[in-house]
Amino acid sequence: MGNRRLLFLLGVLAVNFLLFQSILVPYGNGNAPWSSVPQKYDNVRLSLHSTPKYFTVRNPPTGTVSGFSNSSAFIATVQKVHIPIVVDEVGHGKKKGMHNNVKGGLVSERNGSDDNVFEHGADRNDVRSLSEKKDVGKGDRLELESVGSKNFIADSAKGSKVDFSVKQFLETKRGASRLVKDNNMDSREHDGVGVHTSDSSTFSTNLENSPQKIVFSASDNSTAVSIPRRKMRCMMPPKSRTLIGEMNRILVRKRASARAMRPRWSSKRDLEILAARSEIEHAPTVTHDKELYAPLFRNLSMFKRSYELMERTLKVYIYKDGNKPIFHQPIMKGLYASEGWFMKLMEENKHFVLKDPAKAHLFYMPFSSRMLEHALYVRNSHNRTNLRQFLKDYTDKISAKYRYFNRTGGADHFLVACHDWAPYETRHHMEYCIKALCNADVTQGFKIGRDVSLPEAYVRSVRDPQRDLGGKPPHQRPILAFYAGNMHGYLRPILLKHWKDKDPDMKIYGPMPHGAASKMNYINHMKNSKYCICPKGYEVNSPRVVEAIFYECVPVIISDNFVPPFFEVLNWDAFSIILAEKDIPNLKQILLSVSQEKYLKLQLGVRKAQKHFFWHVKPLKYDLFHMTLHSIWYNRVFQIKVR
Repeated sequence: MGNRRLLFLLGVLAVNFLLFQSILVPYGNGNAPWSSVPQKYDNVRLSLHSTPKYFTVRNPPTGTVSGFSNSSAFIATVQKVHIPIVVDEVGHGKKKGMHNNVKGGLVSERNGSDDNVFEHGADRNDVRSLSEKKDVGKGDRLELESVGSKNFIADSAKGSKVDFSVKQFLETKRGASRLVKDNNMDSREHDGVGVHTSDSSTFSTNLENSPQKIVFSASDNSTAVSIPRRKMRCMMPPKSRTLIGEMNRILVRKRASARAMRPRWSSKRDLEILAARSEIEHAPTVTHDKELYAPLFRNLSMFKRSYELMERTLKVYIYKDGNKPIFHQPIMKGLYASEGWFMKLMEENKHFVLKDPAKAHLFYMPFSSRMLEHALYVRNSHNRTNLRQFLKDYTDKISAKYRYFNRTGGADHFLVACHDWAPYETRHHMEYCIKALCNADVTQGFKIGRDVSLPEAYVRSVRDPQRDLGGKPPHQRPILAFYAGNMHGYLRPILLKHWKDKDPDMKIYGPMPHGAASKMNYINHMKNSKYCICPKGYEVNSPRVVEAIFYECVPVIISDNFVPPFFEVLNWDAFSIILAEKDIPNLKQILLSVSQEKYLKLQLGVRKAQKHFFWHVKPLKYDLFHMTLHSIWYNRVFQIKVR
């Protein structure tokens, strides 16, 4: 009996011992007696201080690099948490990227070949890197945000110095982030991760079973992280494509059934808009007009009647809330000038604007998406969540202060934004508002029949927006097709691959040199070309569409999923050619198939359409300001629901 009790006690002690060892192993304080270390790791050497300095990586497994007497202890620990180790070479040089500067905190080295890591346009794809922080020292915490909501957190504690080298971004696939090894590692092992010690030896880890695969380095004085850049969304073809024919069908369906939220309580203004809709639908037939060119419009009669009712009926209330520079401070020059010109002219307008919100049909939220980015975006952070949160807070504020937003869920509110990030910044909290956007991409939430495609007009002179207007007559344009520009996005390189230096009639170039002479050369090419190619860049929109109209060159739009400006009222077939991206190899053949008679009609349509794409210091009838406001009004009329 006594022997059985003794054996039982010994068994309990053995189990407890094994459990105790299994608890100690992941934290680096013991060696499992059953663990075996492969022979190939015997040469791995770690130079780690015996002091309490440590570096912890959690994503999600947690481990500390401390208290190891030899490499076997560390390897056994890593194996316990399913981190197989492979040997790397010794003696890596200093890595370029983000590093900890004693004086300036985290700084970025963007020299030489590393410039392409943070190339222009990467911010548009929700890719994130280390935020800029200063004075990294004792107890400081650095966050590396990957795509989505998962965080890679590195803690430096008890006076240890940490040196982060961020060379590439996270690559995401099916919800899991994948880090690729440094260039010094074999290209076949890109799923591996390199960890190196600057003084003695280097080792690497591969987190096969964890949600993210991590590349990091540990050493006496510094730890380097090497992260690959994932392929940006704007550098890849879209997963779905909506061509112009399908867009026309979507518009017809949206006109047949309103999708706006039913208001919580009735309003006299809703009844006025409903009456206007009836008049527009039963507008008297108009075939010719002195001021309007009939072929430009889907339905000239409806447009003319709608425009007249807008001038007679529409009243807009502009929220005074919000401070400069994000609110009430228009940008009047450059690529994003359209939102600034509208803001300025709208706030100065006395015909449409009133001070009593109870009498308004529409409500304008006067913010600048360009100034929002300028004021709040942390450069190279690749994190735009604070911009979206800022607009959400603004929406919450006006919803709490005024009762009008909540009445319709924002369906009678509108915004005008030309920055590429505007679709992301206004998502969810402004989902039911009417959005006038330059980035009119159906794959990014643009709603045909509710939202408005805003022309991206590049304004070079505020005093004279129509400077250099016009071009050569049709018979004096010797160039068949012209394009010149940067290689933004995935589509433009394809265009140049097929047509650059391939045909004398096709003047297809890459970026032109900087300077005034180059700018005039670009303008002269447009003035002397029959067709101006307008391919998408990082986003679907391009200022070349308006530039082509400006210089009387027939625009050839090549951008799947792009909704052309004022799509609800204009007939783009009358003054442009819209091609699918897959048609690039047959571009010349398609252009030559257009008869001379058809080309002359297209070129006439371009000249007639010019007046609708001009900004004026004092707005004129049917100009860009009035066309934008009309499309907002028009879409509200056909989306309204009454209580």
